[in-house]
Order: sequence, then structure tokens, then C-alpha cells
Amino acid sequence: MKLYKWLLFIATLPLLASCFEDETTHADRPLSHITIEQGIDTLYNIYKLDTLVIAPVISQTGKEKPLSYTWEVNLKPYSHEEVFEYVGKELGKFNCRLIVENEDGKSFFPFVLYVNSEYEYGITVLSCDEEGKSMLSFMQEPMTVDAVAQFTSGDCFARNNPDVDFAAGAVDIAQSGGRLIVACQGGGERSDYPTIYYLNEKTMVVENMFTVPEYSDFKPTKLGVPIVSPIASVYPIICENGKVYDFSINEATVSKPRKLKYTYAQNCIVNVNGGYYDILLFDNDNKGMSLIYNGYGPYYCGEPYNMMLGDSLFATKNHFANRELITMTKISMTQQQKNVAGHQEFLAMSKLAGTPGVSTRSEVLYTDFWRYDYVNQETVFFTSNTQLTTLMNNPIKSSTPCIANKTYYTLLFADGNKVRRWNYTSSIADLPQAPVLLTVGSPEAVITAFEISENHKITYVAFYEPSKKGLNGSVWLFDTDTGEVLEKHNDFCYRPVKMFYKTR
Repeated sequence: MKLYKWLLFIATLPLLASCFEDETTHADRPLSHITIEQGIDTLYNIYKLDTLVIAPVISQTGKEKPLSYTWEVNLKPYSHEEVFEYVGKELGKFNCRLIVENEDGKSFFPFVLYVNSEYEYGITVLSCDEEGKSMLSFMQEPMTVDAVAQFTSGDCFARNNPDVDFAAGAVDIAQSGGRLIVACQGGGERSDYPTIYYLNEKTMVVENMFTVPEYSDFKPTKLGVPIVSPIASVYPIICENGKVYDFSINEATVSKPRKLKYTYAQNCIVNVNGGYYDILLFDNDNKGMSLIYNGYGPYYCGEPYNMMLGDSLFATKNHFANRELITMTKISMTQQQKNVAGHQEFLAMSKLAGTPGVSTRSEVLYTDFWRYDYVNQETVFFTSNTQLTTLMNNPIKSSTPCIANKTYYTLLFADGNKVRRWNYTSSIADLPQAPVLLTVGSPEAVITAFEISENHKITYVAFYEPSKKGLNGSVWLFDTDTGEVLEKHNDFCYRPVKMFYKTR
């Protein structure tokens, strides 16, 4: 028995020796710890379809050993490459992590990636060439003070919708309920039908569209659509002949009108106040400012009170009786100005019907141009700054692009390639001599649209050069008060049709 134990001890000696040898080897070979030194941040922001590239710098404390990489996006493995390349195909926030490991251990580096829309808020220009080809351009508001604003290269329609062949003759665009709604007349070389498109406002991707082949006179010009999410399902679309059709946003259909059954001037003011909206049109047949209030109406602008067309006093108390609309424009107001005034103002200019250049009237009205006085139990009519005179050479026509603002009490209007300025609280007799504030482009250039910044300090003017082919449209930025040109963005679009400041 003793001999057996002795033989067993002798047999285990090699095994014990190997154990001591392993301990000595590990002492000579220390662990190599991984450190992610640089080349990677904790937060990234990119625009949709942009590619993010991250090339981290890795070090090891001991002898360099083979490394393996795992890039995770929202807790799922995305790549095992040394360099991270990520294309922002979807908008949103993504929690990411880099895991680097060798045979001795691992190192983790978490980071957050935001894929943002490059169409958040900024100037949007809808344009159209001579053949009717439509184009959408966008200039993002600079994200930092030092950044320079530029229009995105190319056409937002084509860039984000390569498989959609847009109808010819784009005429208007409106932002509403998270969408951009575009109206096209159709026709052109393809003889396509009038078409309405719904675009996602953050991606410019077409989410829905429908054609209107059933009405031969449906050639849209103006969309009476408020910016808020649809309160009512039906809004007006004015056509070339002045006829109005009902546009049902929720059902994506156009039908014959149930309320606005006459012909209307080629003008439309849409105002949103909290959860309510006003849509103002001018009834050419009955000579009256017609209002749709939250889907109700139409009401007419009567001197003593709001009127319906069937009221017995309509003929004598209608504020615009026997008059024709020259122009009306929403007066841009800052939020502070709206808070003080308590209402939205707009400028209306009209003349005696059938008598060009005679008895022109300019006045500031309110979208809520009537209110009810509960003390005296009567409605109250609101108007101010009314000017009346005879103008034989009024430079403003119904088609004249113009914009007004309350900060400078200024109406800016186009005269060919000139921007002219008139103080709308001064005498209307001064209008024909309104001074030139700015001249844009060549002598042949034609101004087609205006927009203004929220603080009213900067005005955007859009124009095109008829003698040029292709991209002949431009937008200049100038100081609203002095007319000093601040920026020029030349030849990036076609003839501008509509320009507006897109919000978030």
C-alpha cells in the first residue's frame, strides 16, 4: 500500500511542475487593457440620408493583441468593422455603443446619434419652368451663428421621390398638420390631370396623391388651407375662373362647393388663432369680403354687423357693396404685436366696380372684423387707417406680389424688378409715387413673391430672369427698413411660384 502511494506521488510530479511553469509564464505576460482614446464623441447629429463615419483610436496597455469590434445601434449589432459607417435612413434618436475586445477583456463606449430632418424650418420655394416642370427648393435656417444658410442642392421633389413623376404646373403649396400640400394644374407636354400631393413635412417624401379628372374647369390657383392640423375636413381651392371647389383633406377628394358657390378674386388669406382659423376671400359676384370661420359661413363684412348673403340689409350695409377688390394681404405681426392688438390685421384695397382708377379705398381690417358687444347687445365692426381717394394710376394690381408688416407699417410691392415701399397708414394719394427700396437682377427680371422673417428685420424677395433658360429663379435677402442687400442666392430654381417660411 505504501509502495502504491509512493508510485502515485511520483506520477503527479510532472503535472505539478507544469502548474508552476504556467504561473511563471502568466507573470511574464501581463494583461493588455483596451482604451478608446479619441476619434469618437458622445453625441452626433446628422441629416437624413447623410453618412456618419467614425474612426476610433484604440490603444492597449501591454503587448498589442488582435482586436475585434462590435458597433451596436439600439442594442442590436450593426457592424464588426473597425470604422463605423452609418447612413441615416430613418429620422429619430438612436442609442449606440462601440465594444472593442481582445483575449484579455473588453472596453465599451456608448454614444447617441440623432438623425435629423434638413427640412425642419426655413425658406421654402415652389417654382415652375416654361414647360410646367415643378421644383421644390429649401433653405434651412442656420443651426449656429457662424453658419451660412444655403439652399439644398437639387430639387426636393426629385431627390426624395425618385419614382414620382410630378404633374406639370405647380401653383401653390401649404403646410398643414405635419404635411406639405402641393397643388398642380397638370397639362404641359404630358397632358396630365390636375393633381394634389401630400408630402411629409420633415422628409419631403410623397405620402399620398390624387388626381382630379372629373371637373374640366378645375385648374387650381390658391389653397385655402390653414397650417394647423385639420380642424374641419373641407377647405376651399380657388381656380383660374374664380370658381371654388371643396377640398376634403381627410378623404383626399375635391368636390363641388357647398358654401362658396360664386366666383371669387384670386386672393386668399388664411389666419390661425389658437385652435381657430379664418379664411378670407372676396366674392366677385356679390361684392363682399367673405369669411369662413372654423368651417362656418360664409359671413360678409357688413358695416353694423356680420351679415349673411340672404340678410335684408345686405345691399345697403355690405361694407364692400359695389366695389372690386384690388388686393388684400395679411399684415405680418410679431407674437408680441398680436398679444397687444388681440387680433390679426390685414390690408385691403378696393375700388368702385367697373370704374378703373376711380375712388380707391385702402384700409386695415381685422380677421375678426366683427365682435359682439354684450353690454349694448350689438355686434361691432372693426376697421382702421381708412384712406379714400381717386387714383388714376394705381401701381398695384390684383396680381401684384406684396407683403405688409406692422413693425414699420410698410407695404412692400413689386414693380417689375423693383421693390417699392409705401406706409399703409399714410395717404393713399402717395401710393403712385411710392419710392423704390431695392432693385433686383437685370432690368428684365420679374419679382414673383415675398416673405419676411419673424422679427420683420429681413425680407426675402423671389424673382426670375425671363430671358434665361433652366434655373433662372433667385432669392435675395435684404434689410426691411433700409433695403440693404444681405444675401444673394442666384439661379437655383425655376420661376418662383410661392415662397413661404416653413415652421417645425
